Amino acid sequence: MIRYIAGRLVESVFVLIIMSFVIYALIGLMPGDPIDLMIKSDPRLTPADAARLRAVYGLDQPLLERYYNWAMKALGGDFGNSRLHIRPVLDVMGPFMTNTINLMGLSFIASVAIAIPAGAYAAIHQNSRADHIINLLCFAGISVPVFWLALMLIIVFAVLIPILPASGVSAINGGGFIDTARHLVLPVITLTVFSIGSYTRFMRASMIEVMRQDYIRTAFAKGATRGQVVRRHAFRNALIPVTTVIALSFGTLFSGALITETMFAYPGMGKLIFDSIMGNDYNMALVTLLLATLVTLLANLGADITYAWLDPRISLGGGKSAKTKGGS
Repeated sequence: MIRYIAGRLVESVFVLIIMSFVIYALIGLMPGDPIDLMIKSDPRLTPADAARLRAVYGLDQPLLERYYNWAMKALGGDFGNSRLHIRPVLDVMGPFMTNTINLMGLSFIASVAIAIPAGAYAAIHQNSRADHIINLLCFAGISVPVFWLALMLIIVFAVLIPILPASGVSAINGGGFIDTARHLVLPVITLTVFSIGSYTRFMRASMIEVMRQDYIRTAFAKGATRGQVVRRHAFRNALIPVTTVIALSFGTLFSGALITETMFAYPGMGKLIFDSIMGNDYNMALVTLLLATLVTLLANLGADITYAWLDPRISLGGGKSAKTKGGS
């Protein structure tokens, strides 16, 4: 297990190195540069001023040389300054990352806590009234646009029935834990509805497939009740493919909640990444995208470890597990 995790972490380092170059190259090849934006915002800048600024920021160097200089500084813990925020990148990212962790963590826990039992129940009671209702709600959640749902929640709970704030992280004067929690309610509901439909459908499909397996029929033939079969055999096996889907969506939740953050004026990583790319803030865009890549890699590593816990037949060492080496 430890050797496998160490190997995966080494692989992740190589992936991050490759992705850092790819992201840096793509951002560097975008039309324009930060100096062009400065010239547009301040027409008094002369071509000589522009050339001097490009030399200061290193934009007069070839792309490979600029990347090498950035990588050497990054290895020493210096990720540069944000052009838009005029502060070190890591200092700017701190509050945004905290906000995203709060939003993503709560919505992720709520989505999984509701979707997994609902999907399993719908599969066990296939074609029942409960199954039809759960499917209808899932399709509604998948079909409803995120911006429309966010707008409806704002109109209902912040305008017509003003019980929840419509935007921001907390009150201007700081309202403490309760106030922060109230600001999170509507964004969390929006992201949860966005995720829960697909999770539930995947869990239902996986559970139905498992319930059709021969070993499930054998368990029933031996006199096991439906509850015993589900708890001892079906549920854990059905979770294996669902774990993959959840792990792959983890990175999207971390960096892709742009619409939700925009609708609720919530300062999270998705909005920060978008503003950095559109503003040609090279350092900020590069570090935030690399962080999203790292989160995705770690989520997939967590999924692999979860596989081994759910199914003892899966060995992370590459060979057969101890329980299957001797045969059956």
